[in-house]
Amino acid sequence: MDGNHGVRGFDALRRAMAENAEEPEGPARNARAEQLLAEAEKLNIPLAVIEALGHQLKVYNYSSEKAKMFVPFARLLRMWDERPEDFDEYETHSLHWVFKWMTTGMLDQPHIPLAAMEKWLGEMEHRYRLAGHSERAVRSAEYSVAAHVGDLARAERAYAAWLAADRDDMADCHACELHEQGWWRSQRERDEEALELWAPVLEGEFTCAHEPHAVLASSLTPLLRLGRLDEARANHLRGFRLVRSMESMRSAYADHVEFCALSGNEARGLELLAERPAYFTDDGHPRSRLDFTAVVALLMDRLTELGLGDRPVPGPAGRSWTAAELAAHARVEALALAARFDERNGTAHVSERARARMAQRPLVERLPLGVRAVRTAAAAAVVPPVPVTAQESGLPALIAEARRLSDTLQPNAVKAWAAVARGARGVELDPRDRAEIADHEAMDRGPEGTELFERAAELYAEAGDPGESLAARARAAYIRALAGEVDEALSVVAGLYDEVLALYSVDDTGLRQTASVLMSRARILMRRVHETDEDAVLPEAEQAVREVLALVEGRTGDDVRLAARVAEAQAMLAELATRAGDVEAAAELFTWAAAGFVEAGLPWFAVEYEARLAGLLHHLGDPAGSERALRAALEHGGPHLEAIGRAQLRLQLAEVVGGRGLDEEAAEHALEAAHWADEAGEGRTLGALARHQLGGFLLRQGRWAEAAEVLESALPDLSAETHGDGAVVQTQWWLGDCLSELGEHREAAERRLQAAEIARHWPEQHDHATLAHLAAESLGAAGLTAEADRAYARAGGLWRELGNVHGLIRSLRARAWLALRAEDGADTARELMTEAVRECEVALGETQAEEEAWQRLVGELGHTHRQFGDMLARSVPEDAEDDAIRAVLEESLAQVVEAIVVFASLGDDALDARTGAELAAGWLAADLSRPAEAAARARAVLDAYGGTDGSGEARDDETARTRRAEAEQMLGLMEEQDG
Repeated sequence: MDGNHGVRGFDALRRAMAENAEEPEGPARNARAEQLLAEAEKLNIPLAVIEALGHQLKVYNYSSEKAKMFVPFARLLRMWDERPEDFDEYETHSLHWVFKWMTTGMLDQPHIPLAAMEKWLGEMEHRYRLAGHSERAVRSAEYSVAAHVGDLARAERAYAAWLAADRDDMADCHACELHEQGWWRSQRERDEEALELWAPVLEGEFTCAHEPHAVLASSLTPLLRLGRLDEARANHLRGFRLVRSMESMRSAYADHVEFCALSGNEARGLELLAERPAYFTDDGHPRSRLDFTAVVALLMDRLTELGLGDRPVPGPAGRSWTAAELAAHARVEALALAARFDERNGTAHVSERARARMAQRPLVERLPLGVRAVRTAAAAAVVPPVPVTAQESGLPALIAEARRLSDTLQPNAVKAWAAVARGARGVELDPRDRAEIADHEAMDRGPEGTELFERAAELYAEAGDPGESLAARARAAYIRALAGEVDEALSVVAGLYDEVLALYSVDDTGLRQTASVLMSRARILMRRVHETDEDAVLPEAEQAVREVLALVEGRTGDDVRLAARVAEAQAMLAELATRAGDVEAAAELFTWAAAGFVEAGLPWFAVEYEARLAGLLHHLGDPAGSERALRAALEHGGPHLEAIGRAQLRLQLAEVVGGRGLDEEAAEHALEAAHWADEAGEGRTLGALARHQLGGFLLRQGRWAEAAEVLESALPDLSAETHGDGAVVQTQWWLGDCLSELGEHREAAERRLQAAEIARHWPEQHDHATLAHLAAESLGAAGLTAEADRAYARAGGLWRELGNVHGLIRSLRARAWLALRAEDGADTARELMTEAVRECEVALGETQAEEEAWQRLVGELGHTHRQFGDMLARSVPEDAEDDAIRAVLEESLAQVVEAIVVFASLGDDALDARTGAELAAGWLAADLSRPAEAAARARAVLDAYGGTDGSGEARDDETARTRRAEAEQMLGLMEEQDG
C-alpha cells in the first residue's frame, strides 16, 4: 500500500499492517508503522489503536531501534488497566506476551536502572499470576537479568526454576528457549551440552522467525573449541545466509565476524563488516552494539598482529580507517559501552566478558570455507639459518650436509648451499666448493642462471673435474632452451655431448657426469618436441632418451642421481608415446617412472608423472586407476607440493571421486582445491572452478544453503572465456535449484533465466528448454503469474521444436493451472488442458516408438486427464448455482474416469496412479450424491492392493497403506449414508 495515502476503515488498516509486517526489517518499516498508528487514531475505534500500537511495538523489536518499543508498550498497558474490555482475545495474549520483551529488553539499554527492571519483573510475575499463566516465562526473564549482571548463583536458581515450570502459551517457542539454554551452557564452558541442546534447532525440528539463525551463530565458537570444524564451516555458511538481511540480528552477525577472526578467515571478516556499515553506528540497541564493537576489535587486533595494521578496512562512516586505527577505536568504544552497563548493574561482569572476548586467540590457523577468500596474512617470514661464524672450522659440517642433500636430490639442497655461501663470506674456499655454490645458485635463479652455470663450469675445470664442467655448461644450454633459444642450445649441447663421450671412453670422467650431459641433451630435444607440432622431431628425441637409458640402466647402484636419470628418461618416453597417440604405452611408462622415483627415495619427483598418469587412465576408462594415481601424487608430494599443485590434484580427485557418487569426500577435495587455489593466487581461475564443483557436490547432498553460498561466491569469477560458458550455465542452474529449495523463488527464477539466456545460443536446445521450464516454475512459485505463463510458453515452443512431447504437455498443464489463478481464467485453463490432452493423443497416434516410450506416453495421457479433472473441480466458483456446480463436477468426474481407463491399460506399472484416480473419482461421486458409485470405487482400491504381484500377498508399502486407509474411510462414510 502506498505510504502517502490514508487508510479507509479498520479492514484496510489491518491489510496495511499485514503488508508492512512482510517488509524488510529497518527504519522504513518502522516509519510506516508510526504512520499507521496515526491513521488508526483517526478511526475512533479503540481496538484499531491497540492493534496499531502492537504492530508498532513488534516492528521496533525486530529492528535496530529497539529502544523505541517501551513507549507504545507503556501506552498499551495504560489502556489495558483503564479499559481491558477494549482488548480482544488476541491482543490480550499479545500484551502479556510482549511483557517478556520489555523486561529483558531493558537489559539491553544501560540508561534504564536495575531497580526499574526488578520492578518490571515483579509486575510481570503479578500480572501473569492474575491471568493464570505459568511462571515459566517469568523465571526465564529472571534468569536473563541475573546472567547479565553476573549473579551466577541467582542465574542458576532461576534457570532451574525456568526448566521446572510448566510450558504454556506464554513460554517462548521451543527454538528460542533451546537457544538461550544452550547459550548459558556454552558460557559455563559446557560446549558439548550446549550443542546437544541446540541439535533439534540446528536440525530443523524447531524453528521460528529468528531460529535457527541465532543458534547457528551461537554454535560457531563452541564448535571451533571442540575441533568440530566441518560443522563450524557448515553452520557459518548456512547461518550467515539467514542473518545477512536481518537488521535486528547484529549480535548474531557479530558471532559470524568473531568466527572469521578465530578461524583464519580475516578477509571474509572484513567482507562481512563492509556489508553492514550501519552496524558501526546504530545506537538503538547498545547491547548488540557492544557485541559488534568487541568482535571488530578482535578482528582488527588479529590483522595488526599479522603485520597488516596499515591495511585500509571498512569502519564507521565519515573517515577512512586502517586496521590498527579501527582496533583502537573499537576497543575504546566497546569498553565504554561495557562500563555503562556495569555502572548500571553495580558489577564488573560485562566489562570482564568484553575484555575476554577481545583477548581470544585463533582456534585454528585457517579453516577453508569454500567461498572466495583473499589471504590476509602476510607471507610467512623466512627464518634465517643459525648464524655461522666465519671460521673455516664451522664450514666443513655445512658443506658436508649441503653435499649430502644435493647428492641425494633433496628439495632443500639449494638452500643448504646458500647457507654455505653465507657462512663462507671472508673465507677462501677451494674451487670445488665454490663451483657447487655457483652451480646451486644458478639452479635457484632459473632463467637468469646461465652465466652462473658458466662460472660453475670454469670452477669445476679448475678443480680438475672436466666432466662436471661439461655437465654445468649443458645445464646452461638447457636454461637457454627453456628461454626459447632451442636451436642455439642444441648447437651448444651437441659439442658438449661429443666431448663428454670422448672423456668417458678414456675414463677421464665418470658415469654420473656423462649421464648429466646426455640428460641435458635429451631435455633440450624434448623441449623442441613441446614447441613444435611436427612429428619429424620425435625420433631424434626418442633416440637421445634411449641413449640415457642405455648408458645408465642397470648401473645405478646406490646412486640416487643415476636412479633419477632412469626414472626421468622413462617419463620422457611416456611423453613421446602420448604425442604419438599410444596412450596405453604412455600410461605404462609413466607408471614405471613414478615407481622409479619412489623406489629411489624421491617420491616428490613422482607427483608430476602420477598426475599425468591419472589423466591418461581416465582417458582409458580406468577411473579406479586414475583415482589411485591421484591419491599417490598427493601422498608423495607431501609438504613439498606447491599450493597450485595441491589445488590441481585435489580438483582432479574431486571429479573422479564424485564420479563414483562419493559426494561427501568429493566435496572435501573440492574444498581443499579452492583453499589451495586461493593460497596460490589463482582464486579467480582454478579457485572459481573448484567452488563451482564444491557447490555441485554440496547440492547433491541436499546442503542447499551451503551450496548457494559457495555457488554465489564462484559466479563473479566464472567466465565463458576462462572456464567455458557450460560452467557458467551449470553454476547458475545449480544455484537456481538451491534457491528454489530454500524458498527464494524470485531469486531462483532470476538465476534460471540468466542461465537460459546463455543456453539460448547453443546449437543443442534441450538445456535452454529445461531452464526456461524451471524458470517458469520459480516464477509461478513466486506469485509472478504473467511472467510464469510467458516462460512456460517459451519452454513449450522449445519442447515442440525439439519434438519432446512430454515437456510440451507439462508446460501446457502448468499454464492451465496458472490461468486458473487469474480472475475469469477458468476458460483459458480449460482450453490449455484440452490442448494438452490433444497433444498426447496426436503423439500416441503418430508414434512408432518402442514399448517403453509408448507406455510413458500413455502414462502422460493418464496424468493429463487426471489433472484436467482436478482442475475442473477446483474451478467451480463458491457462489455458483447448484446446477452449474453439478455440471462442472460431472465433467471433472468424466476426466478422472478417463484417467482410470488409461492407467488400467498399463497394468500393474500404473497401479498407484490408477488407485489415486479411483479415490478422486469416488469423492467426486460422493459430492454428486452417488454413494453406491463411490463405495464401488473404494472397493476397487481395496481389491487392487489385495495381491498385485501374483503371489496372493497384499502389498504393504506406504502408498498401499495410505490408499487402503482412504478407501476404508470412504467406504465407511458411504455405507453410513446408505444406512
